[in-house]
Amino acid sequence: MGSNIDHDVFKDADFRQFRENLRKETKILMDWFSSDVFEKKGDMCGFELEGWLVNENYTPAPRNEEFLKRVKSHLVVPELSQYNFEINTTPQPFDKNLPVYLRQELSKTWRSCASNAETMGCKILMIGILPTIEDRMLTLQHISHLQRYAALNREILRSRERKPLKIHIEGELETLDATHHDVMAEAATTSLQIHLQVSPATAARQYNIAQILSAPMVALTANAPFLFGKKLWNETRIPLFEQAVKLPSFYDKTGRVISRVTFGSGYVRSSLKEIFLENLDGFPILLPEIFDEDFNWLNHLRLHNGTIWRWNRPLIGLNDKGTPHLRIEHRIPSAGPSIPDVIANILFFYGAMYYLLEEDKPPEQDIPFEDARKNFYLAAKEGLDARIVWKSRKRSTVREILLEDLLIGASCSLEKKGIDLEQIRYTIDEILKPRVITGKTGSTWQKEYIDHHGPQFQEMTHAYHENQNKQLPVHSWKI
Repeated sequence: MGSNIDHDVFKDADFRQFRENLRKETKILMDWFSSDVFEKKGDMCGFELEGWLVNENYTPAPRNEEFLKRVKSHLVVPELSQYNFEINTTPQPFDKNLPVYLRQELSKTWRSCASNAETMGCKILMIGILPTIEDRMLTLQHISHLQRYAALNREILRSRERKPLKIHIEGELETLDATHHDVMAEAATTSLQIHLQVSPATAARQYNIAQILSAPMVALTANAPFLFGKKLWNETRIPLFEQAVKLPSFYDKTGRVISRVTFGSGYVRSSLKEIFLENLDGFPILLPEIFDEDFNWLNHLRLHNGTIWRWNRPLIGLNDKGTPHLRIEHRIPSAGPSIPDVIANILFFYGAMYYLLEEDKPPEQDIPFEDARKNFYLAAKEGLDARIVWKSRKRSTVREILLEDLLIGASCSLEKKGIDLEQIRYTIDEILKPRVITGKTGSTWQKEYIDHHGPQFQEMTHAYHENQNKQLPVHSWKI
């Protein structure tokens, strides 16, 4: 949920000052979009991966503070609850070395985390929603000890006039209703967040493509069907996150309420600046932390943007010299279930992104935003069998779109970027295509286990843990 802040209690004067500073920084950013200051190079890649700490019974272990002290890495940071942590990676160029680098860095960090967890009598897992999490575990007693999280919880509840957060999710056969008086239900959702630095010339197109890819990505990477023992959506993490921090902010042009966790209000027309203007005018301030640094660092603007959880979120980054760049953060995929799966999901997103970017006819001309939005939620609910609107406004299943279009296109784009053909074959033919053909996403695999074994999840999560360490062929991933 972002970097820490120095205060967790704010006065009315803080909100007024923050609003003034935010306007100044937004003006600076608008000037940047009109000039030639952004880094022009794109194709820098990275990710964030959220994980779970569990005990010997594979139930959540609220011990991330001790865990992080043992790990001692700037790449491993806390998340909202004491059950969770986040692994970050250093940015790398999109070239032939990217797959090997991503796997090596993630494997190294994951091994360190697993080793340190073991010294505590714990294990680590990557999964969209941990099946052993119970509603009673998601309380402020287990919130991480950072002022940012306490402040977010308080300000979201204050903005809601302390009305409880109601969770209502309807699955095919079961329905879940729960009520929370804090934001801790969000802690049950853990994801893979894929970052791509983009050039100003193509940023708007790439952002729109990220929106369009959200439906096939959420179906392909689904790994969160269960919540509190109920089988709900194929990717239950999507409605849970949206409802766990639900804070209505404004109405879009269709009259729909836009909240803090959102698919957005429309495609970008010409520039990512449109989204930052929407941030300024549409979303109330949550964390009015006042910074003394030069406004050109955009500290207030970036903090405000970090409290708006778009499923595809534009980011402004700055290097040590203050030179800005543009990134797109794709927040769609579930975490896990294994390191090879994570790397395959990342490579597919990059490959599919550049495949659609090179199409003669922009896909956003074929797929209206309202259809892209409906596609996303339908695919989150129904998975690979969801029938969604695709090119030429033809309606097809996500499975058909992946097999007949996106997997082929992504493979070609990865080859153009210089990725080794064996690595492409392994990613597409041995990991992703079988997943699509058989329907063996994390969600389906978990469903089969539950149908056969009932509500006991220990063996299932143990299988996932063992899966983290499965070895890849040496010819595919040289470590």
